[in-house]
Order: sequence, then structure tokens, then C-alpha cells
Amino acid sequence: MNKYDPEQEPYVALRTKALESLLVEKGLLSSEAIDELISEFEQDIGPLNGARVVARAWTDPGFKQRLLQDGGTAIAELGLPGDTPLVVIENTPADHNMVVCTLCSCYPWAVLGLPPTWYKDFAYRSRAVIEPRAVLREFGLELDDEVTVHVWDSSSEQRYMVLPERPAGTDGMTEEELARLVTRDAMIGVATVNSPAAEGVAAG
Repeated sequence: MNKYDPEQEPYVALRTKALESLLVEKGLLSSEAIDELISEFEQDIGPLNGARVVARAWTDPGFKQRLLQDGGTAIAELGLPGDTPLVVIENTPADHNMVVCTLCSCYPWAVLGLPPTWYKDFAYRSRAVIEPRAVLREFGLELDDEVTVHVWDSSSEQRYMVLPERPAGTDGMTEEELARLVTRDAMIGVATVNSPAAEGVAAG
């Protein structure tokens, strides 16, 4: 992504940063504590909810059908809030989906937690629509020319989440094991889910 332009930040975000700076200056919070909490919500708490949804869809055809028909109602079955309409779009060998919010940073908090910084970046918000394949390459995802890329624009009235393809080599895995493979980026559509073998190579 191109360098982030602070002038593109909405007023609320700037006010939040000012409040954060004031709390740190007065010794009520530390920058490290804030960073740790944000990281927890970005990487762990939020995405784990979405990973549970994906794993359930991979293992339960009935749930998958309900999820694709009405995402908000389906995720409520797992105890997740479904107050904002959620549309779940499925990746297939022929179609790849990615999510953006061109106006601001609307995001499915219930399933993905806090949005990553790059999702709010003006460069991502503008370029994802104009040159999605180039953006995906910058995330390390190279798609075959035969794959059609679809870009979905979230709004305050409707949020989107990608249901990634289930990777090969996962037939015997439990729902919990499958959930551990699913990443936040795969549910935004800027990555795919690695097979267990690939995960093992990466871990090694």
C-alpha cells in the first residue's frame, strides 16, 4: 500500500488519537498497553469469531446455506451479534471476492473485530476498486487470469465477509482445527487459507 495520508482520516479517528495522546501524557495509559489491546482485537478476539463461522460453514452444509442466504441471522446461531446486515460471499475456483469500504472503514466487527490499519488506508480504499489484482499481488496473492475478481463495497447499512475456499488436505480435521487455519485477511479476501502442509512448512 502507498504511504498512509493522515489528511484522509475522518474527524472521529483524529479525535480518538488526540484523546489517546492525552491519556498517555497524563500517565493513565501506556502506548504499549494500547498497542497490545489493539493487536489482541485485530489478530485474536475478533478474527477468531469469524474463523468459527468459516469452519462451521465448511463442516455443516445447512449452516453454510443459511450463512450465504442471510449472514446476520446465521452468525446469531453461534451467539454473535447480527444487528448490522451481513452478506457473506463465497470464494470458488472460478471467483475470488475481496471487501473494501470506499467511503470510510465500515467493517464486520462482529466477526472480524477491529479493522486493520491498511483497511482504512485511502490507498487501499481507492485502489482495491480500480486495480484489485495489483492490490492482491502486493498482499502476496497472485491469481490465475481465469479467476474473476469481485470487489464488494461495505457501508454502514451492509457489511461483507468472504467465505474462503476450504484448502486441500483438511478432510479429517475437526471444526476447531479448521478454525485455526482461517486468517482475518482471508475473510477480507486479500489472502487465501493455507493447507495444513503449507502451514507446517511456514512454521518450520
